[in-house]
Amino acid sequence: MNSNSKKPHAIVIGSGFGGLAAAVRLGARGYQVTVLERLDAPGGRAYVHQQDGFTFDAGPTIITAPFLLDELWALCGRVFADEIELKLMNPFYRIRFDDGKVFDYNGDPDAVKAQIAQFAPADVDGYDRFMKMSEEVCKVGFEQLGHIPFTSWTDMAKIVPNMVWLESYRTVYGMVSKYIKDPYIRQVLSFHPLLIGGNPFTVTAIYVLISFLERKWGVHSAMGGTGALIKGLVSLIEGQGGTLRYKSEVAEITVENGKASGVRLTSGEMLTAPVIVSNADAATTYNKLLATTKRKRWTDKRLARSRYSCGLFVWYFGTKRQYPDVKHHTILLGPRYQELITDIFTNKVLAKDFSLYLHRPTATDPSLAPDGCDTFYALAPVPNLASGTDWATVAESYRAKIARYLSETVLPDLEDNIVTSLVTTPQDFQDRLLSYHGAGFSLEPILLQSAWFRPHNKSEEVDSLYLVGAGTHPGAGVPGVLSSARVLDTVVPHASTYR
Repeated sequence: MNSNSKKPHAIVIGSGFGGLAAAVRLGARGYQVTVLERLDAPGGRAYVHQQDGFTFDAGPTIITAPFLLDELWALCGRVFADEIELKLMNPFYRIRFDDGKVFDYNGDPDAVKAQIAQFAPADVDGYDRFMKMSEEVCKVGFEQLGHIPFTSWTDMAKIVPNMVWLESYRTVYGMVSKYIKDPYIRQVLSFHPLLIGGNPFTVTAIYVLISFLERKWGVHSAMGGTGALIKGLVSLIEGQGGTLRYKSEVAEITVENGKASGVRLTSGEMLTAPVIVSNADAATTYNKLLATTKRKRWTDKRLARSRYSCGLFVWYFGTKRQYPDVKHHTILLGPRYQELITDIFTNKVLAKDFSLYLHRPTATDPSLAPDGCDTFYALAPVPNLASGTDWATVAESYRAKIARYLSETVLPDLEDNIVTSLVTTPQDFQDRLLSYHGAGFSLEPILLQSAWFRPHNKSEEVDSLYLVGAGTHPGAGVPGVLSSARVLDTVVPHASTYR
């Protein structure tokens, strides 16, 4: 008899970073794991598109806190660095303001301060004080609390004094402004929440921890693209004897006597397991996969009135020439900062202007494009589908506007050099990734939708159901979703419990 058949079964719904990391951790704790993925390949938001010889990472491209990946490989008796090469970015990001001024941001304090001095000498000391605060917040908010389950209100009560001491009632922009006066440097130090779907003007100041997180562990890129990490995680799961099934969409989480008992696929197939982990969007998990289950907290009404992150417009394109002056990560800030962000998050209107994250992975790894070519994606934060934007109508004109802007700024003659193109809109996030409102990062990370206020890693509605991914604690971003899987070590019983 196969020894795996003696192990208790665990089902993971979805194969994003959170789901794959959860599968590895469950496998290491004695479960026979099945990962169910509705798409034709793993990755979720980190899916990989192959088109005309170009490789496009669909979503996450920035790797910080690589020790979280080291842990997963170590659980399988393997060494991450032996299998995957991470390269430290320098700069982490090139930030280009609308007037053409440039700031190269990295983890070297002296280099950063030298550039701050060129913009605003009076803010150099403020930067040191800000980074000290960021370090304190990171120690508490990420290192101490990132893998705490927050299953009880008492867990939240215990951290309130720390939250007050760290001034988490402030916003990220408000915290930056406490130390920095120059409007350019305020943008440099406050844009980070946009990378995880947060509004710098409303998100809790806990997220200033990102600045120190990046300084301490660096900003990296994986050779072979982020997809190399997904392949590596799949290899870990298969090495443990786990199974990944693609084109296997879950229609329902089955519940018996208040306890998750398995899943029903859209094909009608039924699978049973004593442990179910959902890496599906948190809102979708509750309002679709548990549609017929009576819920006390995450009702359809509550989900509808919750606040969701921005949407994402992503244009993937390949060029028949290279642009060696363009860095791996470039932030192109538009003419408006707070006003544009307010249009995206509050007014929910698609503005005429935009800010962009431009990703050029071939700056580091030329293998991601044919010889002499470059691979890019340009990402614009946009309103989620609550805006009512008809992307089928406006997507092409919006893409063309971005192309013209890039051609006029950092990618000269771009429109004459494009050889392949692909567009993803918030509508695709809803239809393809089943993301509520087409939000790019699930629930917006405001204070009252963080920690205990977020959908719990151990479901409040159904026993034996657990949540990982952007919509649960601690939140979006690769470190966040990997940490959500780390929480499972605390809340999921060891496999021996079911033997």
